[in-house]
Amino acid sequence: MSQQPNKSELTVLKHFWTVGEQSAREVHDGVSEETGWSYSTTRTVINRMTDKTWLTRRDVHGITVFDAALSKVEVFSGLVKDLTRKVMDIEGDLPVSMFAGSPHLTSDELDELDSLINTSSATGE
Repeated sequence: MSQQPNKSELTVLKHFWTVGEQSAREVHDGVSEETGWSYSTTRTVINRMTDKTWLTRRDVHGITVFDAALSKVEVFSGLVKDLTRKVMDIEGDLPVSMFAGSPHLTSDELDELDSLINTSSATGE
């Protein structure tokens, strides 16, 4: 993934990672309190993310449903690497333990994040 999701796209992705496949209306109902978006704004974000292939789209009994096509750990890894390597100019291994309190990552996902972040640091990514 050459581009990282923006704040709006991350909100939608985190929703999908939590609840799984949903219709646009269900997504809107799930994120509108946090975002304050109108339904049309939610649809616009979903459509743009689908165009970027960050969401999958399929029809189920006449209803279009969407789901995250991006791996949660890979997205988080990209964000962490962008911040630490490109913005903060930090080299070497990063302490993934700082994410241990996140409700978004399981123990196995933290191990995967550690591998993605710190293995690629040796390759200069």
